[in-house]
Amino acid sequence: MRPAPPPLMLFAAGLGTRMGALTATRPKPLIEVAGKPLIDHALSLCDGAGITRIVANTHYLPDQIERHLAPRRIPISREEPRILETGGGLKRALPLLDGNPVLTLNTDAVWTGDNPLTQLLTAWDGARMDGLLLLLPPGKATGHTGTGDFLMDATGRLTRAKGAAGPVYLGAQIIRTEGLADIEDEAFSLNLLWDRLIAKGRLHGLMHNGGWCDVGRPEGISLADSLLSP
Repeated sequence: MRPAPPPLMLFAAGLGTRMGALTATRPKPLIEVAGKPLIDHALSLCDGAGITRIVANTHYLPDQIERHLAPRRIPISREEPRILETGGGLKRALPLLDGNPVLTLNTDAVWTGDNPLTQLLTAWDGARMDGLLLLLPPGKATGHTGTGDFLMDATGRLTRAKGAAGPVYLGAQIIRTEGLADIEDEAFSLNLLWDRLIAKGRLHGLMHNGGWCDVGRPEGISLADSLLSP
């Protein structure tokens, strides 16, 4: 029997400030692309990958997201009084996730091609990895601005790009979480944990087999609609 997939953390706490007026009265995960909220696109990926244990964090306009997720009985890690960023948010939610490693998925993007979560689950090798990040070259990452985030060697091991051309992190990963206990800050980015895994040679990357669009800015909505159009 195939083992159950690890639990998944949906990052849904962001302020959405780059969206301007669109997030004045609703949180970014509830903005619609191709006729449904962004967070429902993320949940469809979870369902397609057979993931049954899902936790979401909230902070900005949390009641709206929590009402939206209530029919699915998804546990909520509400971040108050301040937002805890990706690392602090994941650390806060660990008791609800009850698993290691965990998947994490941002809720401000849409995907085409192979299910990104299934790709991660298939490629995960805990004997040599403590983290596996899904990536694309900058030229294929629709809506992304700036340079790449990492360099990847022939074995998939990641180092920091440091201004060089390299692939972009797409907001989907599998990661072991025990290293979070060594970070004393309450609010911090997962970049801190990634850098520690890089130093150990334990952070790896995987190229996404499909398309992706960042919906972090208003113009990303039309780009995402076009990507998802038949």
